[in-house]
Amino acid sequence: MTTRIPARAIWALGVTQIIGYGTLYYSFSVLAPAIGQEFNWSSEWVYAALTIALLAGGFLAPYAGHVADRFGAARVMVLGSVAAAVTLVAAALSSTGIAYAAALVAMEIASSFVLYSTAFAALVQVGGQGAQRSITHLTLIAGFASTIFWPITSLLLEHMDWHGVYVVFAALNLLVCAPLHFCLGRAAKAQVEPVLDTGMTAAAVTDTLHGRHRSVGFVLMLFGFAIEGFILAAILMQIIPLLTGLGLGSNILLITTLFGPAQVLSRLANMVLGKNLLSTRLAIITAVLPPLAVAVVALTAPSLIGSILFAVLFGLGSGLTSIVAGALPLQLLGRENYGSRLGWLSSARQIASAVSPFCLAIVMGALGTTAALWLMTILGGIATLIFVTIAVLPRAQAAGANTSLTTAAG
Repeated sequence: MTTRIPARAIWALGVTQIIGYGTLYYSFSVLAPAIGQEFNWSSEWVYAALTIALLAGGFLAPYAGHVADRFGAARVMVLGSVAAAVTLVAAALSSTGIAYAAALVAMEIASSFVLYSTAFAALVQVGGQGAQRSITHLTLIAGFASTIFWPITSLLLEHMDWHGVYVVFAALNLLVCAPLHFCLGRAAKAQVEPVLDTGMTAAAVTDTLHGRHRSVGFVLMLFGFAIEGFILAAILMQIIPLLTGLGLGSNILLITTLFGPAQVLSRLANMVLGKNLLSTRLAIITAVLPPLAVAVVALTAPSLIGSILFAVLFGLGSGLTSIVAGALPLQLLGRENYGSRLGWLSSARQIASAVSPFCLAIVMGALGTTAALWLMTILGGIATLIFVTIAVLPRAQAAGANTSLTTAAG
């Protein structure tokens, strides 16, 4: 048995994820120039502060998952929203670069308690294995965070300075997100409805790993998600230098605008067509798309058609990554200690994502743009092999169990 998650709970989490990602992450690229100008920081220093903050959030992610398991994810998200509001106010009140950097670190630590990993844990605590479909629905809604908050942040900057923008963002977290998370926690026990597991959920239960296979699967996921995070962050954060180096500078605006729609399209397609698609297979598809996209642009540049295909393929892979990050551990590792395991996986991915733009910049400087892209392709191939290996583990476990039974019978 599993439980049906109310649609209003998914929509409530969708709203809080849009606000959370919009205020704590996506707004930074819009606010960064004004922040750097006030503190007399170069762009490199501004993004170095973000890198340190993301690393801090990554290191705290396992702890966030642990407390979500222990005290309930919805309760943790209430406190996380309050903490996010406090840190945003601290950023708004910053009068020196050091004070702002400290607030930014605190902001990203708070984000570990309110963004996808904790939200996925909240869904699993309500719906068990049946939460896989809800995770897909949630990522589809939250996928509009950048589309909504990039223009909102720009509009706010036209009427106030970045300090005022952070105050507005703090109010959103305190007055919208915290109450929604509170209501979600109260409603979780009273509003769920038992239903039978069917389709993908039943298969997922069968595929749950145990013992040595679970440990191997978890370690492989750590490496697989870390490599995926490394590639996605490196390419997206260095997209302008990359395209410029390939001779596509005049088409940057067109190419970059395709990423967001492709992400949403991949999530919508998975929701409509992927009902019976196992997370292991989706993980392989997701792992293949980014290196395939990078290989396409490396082979075809400066072709506009090739660069458009690159943007679409890369966006499709990026959009599916967040679904796999929540659904694959649930299918193979089960709901026990789900928050804690997801915290570790999120930590590996976020730490890799934080350092990857810097690493790619070094490789581009030393070897050139094309060589750097082929290196990303090779890494993507390694990630794909890892997820193929993960997909085989349930069969290996079943074969081992059958062998043990045959031996015992003999």
